[in-house]
Amino acid sequence: MTMNKKSRSIVHLSSILGCVLILVSFVLLSACGSDDEDTIAPKPRAYFRLAFPEKKYIPYTAACPFSFEMPAYTHIENDKNYRAEPCWLNLEFPSLNGKLHLTYHEVNGDINNYLEQTYELASKHQIKASGIEEKLVSRDSSKVYGLIYEIGGNAASSIQFFLTDSTKHFIRGALYFNVAPNTDSISPVVDFVRKDIYHMIETFEWKNDAASIRFAKAVNKK
Repeated sequence: MTMNKKSRSIVHLSSILGCVLILVSFVLLSACGSDDEDTIAPKPRAYFRLAFPEKKYIPYTAACPFSFEMPAYTHIENDKNYRAEPCWLNLEFPSLNGKLHLTYHEVNGDINNYLEQTYELASKHQIKASGIEEKLVSRDSSKVYGLIYEIGGNAASSIQFFLTDSTKHFIRGALYFNVAPNTDSISPVVDFVRKDIYHMIETFEWKNDAASIRFAKAVNKK
């Protein structure tokens, strides 16, 4: 029996659809077979590699009753807080987005109050800290005594310390960075700045009595 024109068109269309289905099936099977090669696996979080400045130190000798060596890539300025007292300083690390706050007090038989305040301020970071390690500072030749608090974990301040001669002077330091605390990302920066803080403490000196008297008179005039 001879097929009419309509029947031949249906058969032709069916053949075309069959070929298309075979081609689509082949493409899908090929894609499934390459899943292992083409799948994008999640990569671990990476952090920027920091270019740290070269270690170099310069002396800090201003009107305050103490001196020390500070990194050449930092600058120091007076604390602008309205509660700030004379010789409250901020040691800025511009390239590292960090700041070391220094608060000085003249001791008048109230050293225990400053010691308690320092301990309380360091202890506040225990909530997010993985631990606090205390390191003793004792230099009899310069009458520089104190403690360094190494605060681990995601604490806002990773290093704090105090120095005193036990009779006339007391200074406290606290390091902060202007970023959210994250041990993985900030650890290399803390390690770098830690060496600067230890160098500062190792070179820290109280000025002679004459300088202390001039400082006290200047404070009383204000």
